[in-house]
Amino acid sequence: MPRRRSYDQYCSAARALDAVGDRWTLLIVRELLAGPRRYTDLHADLPGVSTDMLAGRLKEMEGAALVTRRRLPPPVSAYVYELTPRGRDLLSVLRALAEWGAPALEEPRPTDAVRAHWFAIPLLGALEGVVTGVVQVTLDEGAFHLRVGGEGAAWYADGPAEAPDAHLHTDTATCRALANGELTLAEAVAAGRARLDETVRVAG
Repeated sequence: MPRRRSYDQYCSAARALDAVGDRWTLLIVRELLAGPRRYTDLHADLPGVSTDMLAGRLKEMEGAALVTRRRLPPPVSAYVYELTPRGRDLLSVLRALAEWGAPALEEPRPTDAVRAHWFAIPLLGALEGVVTGVVQVTLDEGAFHLRVGGEGAAWYADGPAEAPDAHLHTDTATCRALANGELTLAEAVAAGRARLDETVRVAG
């Protein structure tokens, strides 16, 4: 495999960018943080990426020990990509980027694609200290679930949860407002912009 381009700077930030600074790499990580994905699923949830670009980035990420590829057992018999522990450590990086980028997330542009689970990362921050456990979030665009509070690391996954501790029903505009700090979850519930089941503790 050819050597990847490098900044050739003895700096930890430069080394990190050597591994994840290329276009699409961190968005591939965002998808794989939601769980193992087949190539076709990755391509479907990364609108705009070419097949050649996606295949190339995945190979580079395998070479950087961020991603592994494995075959699922029968009857599925398909290959999936999943993050290594080092790859999963990038969640904190994506959370910081999402927090930094939240003020620039205004109304969706006509060309913008939207996926429900793209709101999982900003909601991790918005829900911390407010709810605890596995929360299933349902938007018009679909469902995802995440784990916040308590013991253990925060995480998220695409689709409904098997046994969530709570359900949150809301919309993308409210998710954006929560991520921006324009609304607290309690305010969103009081305004009728979000609905929570009765078992969830909501802080002001």
